[in-house]
Amino acid sequence: MNTLGERLNYARKQKGYTQDSLARTIGVSRGVIFNLEKNKTEPQAIVINTICQVLKINKEWLTDGTGGMEPDGQALQSTKLLAELYDIAKELSEDEQLFLLDTVKALKLRLGKRL
Repeated sequence: MNTLGERLNYARKQKGYTQDSLARTIGVSRGVIFNLEKNKTEPQAIVINTICQVLKINKEWLTDGTGGMEPDGQALQSTKLLAELYDIAKELSEDEQLFLLDTVKALKLRLGKRL
């Protein structure tokens, strides 16, 4: 990911937002997000700051590609949660693991529609 647009597109999708839902959340038009992702416009500082706050991502990562996408504390929390999920899932049968995975995917899809 070499450009701000590529990083924004990646982060937005990772966090479960569409261009429309992110635009609505930060109070801009969908075109602003589209143009940023296509590197057609220079981002305004207030828009970048708001995007970073909403997506909970590092401003330096978004603008320059330096550092990690998520703030260190959030990355650590995510690692702990994933480790706990793994510990629970490894005790399940393969069928139960597949059911759990399908359930998580369905929940993600359902929550994504609310954004």
